[in-house]
Amino acid sequence: MKVVNPLINQTVTTEVILLGLGDHPELQILFFLLFLVIYIITIMGNLLIVVLVVTDRRLHIPMYFFLGNLSCLEICYTSTILPRMLASFLTGNRAISLTGCFIQLYFFGFLVTAETCLLSVMSYDRYLAICKPFQYQFLMNNKVCISLAAGSWISGFISVSVVVVWLSQLTYCGFNVIDHFFCDTMPLIKLACSDTSLVIQVAFLLCSVFTFPPFLLTITSYIWIISVILRIPSTTGRQKTFSTCSSHLLVVTIFYVTLMIVYLLPEGPSLRGSSKVFSFFYTVMTPMINPLIYSLRNKEVKEALRKWAQKIWSPQRF
Repeated sequence: MKVVNPLINQTVTTEVILLGLGDHPELQILFFLLFLVIYIITIMGNLLIVVLVVTDRRLHIPMYFFLGNLSCLEICYTSTILPRMLASFLTGNRAISLTGCFIQLYFFGFLVTAETCLLSVMSYDRYLAICKPFQYQFLMNNKVCISLAAGSWISGFISVSVVVVWLSQLTYCGFNVIDHFFCDTMPLIKLACSDTSLVIQVAFLLCSVFTFPPFLLTITSYIWIISVILRIPSTTGRQKTFSTCSSHLLVVTIFYVTLMIVYLLPEGPSLRGSSKVFSFFYTVMTPMINPLIYSLRNKEVKEALRKWAQKIWSPQRF
């Protein structure tokens, strides 16, 4: 919707149109069913991880404390994007109010920033566990774990607030179509009629600060981890040690590579068309595959799941 402001004789945008995955009316029901299944798997999988971490005492260690935080984050993360997509597939209505767009952008930015910090914290935890095993319990005590997890959430809250508040002060008029399936920073900035050069620089700076340092910390941690693993004399010992962090390394690789391609590489004709594809990986696919990776590749989680299932399905004895 556009409203004419008589004081400045300008059409002010009050809502935007999200083009989503393209104009294919014959595929809308198929898309709805596909993304509904993805959403259900994501919520149920991450919720199951949270339940296992909370209820199984063997998982009350830093590694699984951070994994539980990651699963909580993924539930919220996915819920900022997929419900709106499902509604548009079902109703055909692609419009979203400008205020609603800012709200979606805020929660998305908050959660994706928190995830970058949390993934780096998880890599640091694995570094301490493998490279400094005798100091691990002292260095990664309950107070430190809570502080690191809380710092990840707070960092996301603070960083994105600056950009979203700034964006909300800009004037939006004329063209109101976003070629994306959610309200992201750069597509929204392109709709503004005000001078956006400074806000683009600030957004890029914040994105760099909350992407490169966590990524470098993660890479550095794994360089040290791999160097320690390679010094283990037995093949079985190397495999067992690497299995404790291989799942996290796989998740980090998928998440960071797609994130940096979308936000830190210059936008050119070759990337413009594939931006939605890369965004799909870190916004939709990563939250869905995280529980599968951690449960299928982790003995402790599989054992906790088996015992939990036995407790639920075994007949009650009186």
